Amino acid sequence: MPTKSKGFSLLELMIVLVVVGILGAVAFPQYKDYIKRGYRSQAEQALMEIASKQSQYILDARGYADIMGTSGLNWSSSGWTCSNTSSTPQCSNNYYNISVTVNNSATPPTFTISAVPKAGTTVASDGTLNYGSDGTKTRIVNSVDQGW
Repeated sequence: MPTKSKGFSLLELMIVLVVVGILGAVAFPQYKDYIKRGYRSQAEQALMEIASKQSQYILDARGYADIMGTSGLNWSSSGWTCSNTSSTPQCSNNYYNISVTVNNSATPPTFTISAVPKAGTTVASDGTLNYGSDGTKTRIVNSVDQGW
């Protein structure tokens, strides 16, 4: 009567390790892209909120605000820090720096809000997000608009 073997052979373990390695090699880049899209979505949401505040601000002041902190738009959001000067960047989090450029002498007045990814982060190669007062949305990667 044959004896029952216990455990796995070395060949079986090696096959399992190879399969797990292949799955990991495929899944990890997809996970990184998923995380990058999530951070980009947060920045896009911030740009849209700031644009909404600008739309409210122009009704009261007859021009756009070039300061996003409490002495200007008074925009705040969890995870974002904003300054009370018109220096660049005006708002930032761990992944993006947001600034606004205003031209109140134009007819009609205009603004452009930009979110620039910080160097050394997972979004560094994801491109600069821009939102204009006319509703244009761009994501510039290597001088090419990749769209939001």
